[in-house]
Amino acid sequence: MIAQKLIFYTLFIVLISSCTNSVDKPLSINTSNKTETVSEVKHRELSQSFKDYWYAGKAEITSYKLVQERYGELREGTAVTVYVTEDFLPNDQVKANNTSEENIPVLKLNSTKKFITGIYPYSIMSSTFSPTTTQNHAIKVSNSVQEWCGQAYMQLNNRDEYEIVLHTYFEGLADQNSTLPKTWLENELWNLIRINPKELPDGELSLIPSFEYIRLHHNEIKSYKATASKTKEGSLIAYTISYNEIPRQLTIYYNTTFPFEIERWEETGKSNTLKTTAVKIKRIQTAYWSQNSNKHLVLRDSLGL
Repeated sequence: MIAQKLIFYTLFIVLISSCTNSVDKPLSINTSNKTETVSEVKHRELSQSFKDYWYAGKAEITSYKLVQERYGELREGTAVTVYVTEDFLPNDQVKANNTSEENIPVLKLNSTKKFITGIYPYSIMSSTFSPTTTQNHAIKVSNSVQEWCGQAYMQLNNRDEYEIVLHTYFEGLADQNSTLPKTWLENELWNLIRINPKELPDGELSLIPSFEYIRLHHNEIKSYKATASKTKEGSLIAYTISYNEIPRQLTIYYNTTFPFEIERWEETGKSNTLKTTAVKIKRIQTAYWSQNSNKHLVLRDSLGL
C-alpha cells in the first residue's frame, strides 16, 4: 500500500510539472520586450559603426520639402524626421528616466508633417519605438492628427498581442479598444531601414498600414496583404510596399551604405497622377532637447524650416 501511494504521488508531481512548464507557453525574458517569448526572440549584434553613430548623445534631424495629396489636390508643406536612441521601460512602455538592466534600448522615430488645406492647417505626428538589440516588432507606435475640424489619436502597444486604442471626433469611431495578432507594421519599416535594412521583409507579407494613412482615410485597423521589393537606383535603394487590398503604394529611397539615411519617399493612392512626395532639404545631428532658448531659433535656418 505504501509503495502504491509513492507511485501515485510521483505520477501526480510529474503531471503537475508537465502542465506548469508546457512548451506551448515559452517563458518571457527581460533582455527584450517582455511580451516577446524565448522562442520568438532573435538577438541582433550591433556594429561599432552603429554604436558610434547612434550613441553619441545626439539626434539625427532631417527636413524634407513635402508635397502632400489631400482631398484630391496637392499641398505644399514640410516634413521632419527625428531619429534618436533612448532607454524604454518594458512594462509601462515609456522613456526610462533611470538606468536599469531591465530597460530596453530603442531607436525612436518622431516623424512630422505640416501642410495647408485651403483655409485650415494640418499637423501630423507619428512616433515609433523599435528595439535595437533584438529583432522584435516595434514596442510602441502612436499617431496624432490635428486640423480645424478636430483631432485624433491612435496608439499601439506590443504586449501579448497588439493592443490598440483610438480616440477621434468622428461619429462611430469616437473611442475604441481592440487587439490584433502580431504582424509587420508599416511604421516600423522606417526604423528597420536605419537599424539593418537586410532585415526588411521581402515578397508577399501581411502588413498593418501606417497609422497616418489609417487615420486620414478612415480605414479599418487591421493587417492587409501587400508585396515588398527592393531595387537599386544609383547610390540609393528603393524599397517599395504595394498593398493588394487598399489603394496605397509607398516607396522609400535610402542610401546603400551605413547609416542608411532616407533621402526621399513617395506615396501613391487612388490617383496615380496625384503623388505625395518628400525630398530632403537638410540633415543635421544635434542634441535638440537642450536647444530650447530663443537664441537657438537660428538653428531652424540650418534645416531650411
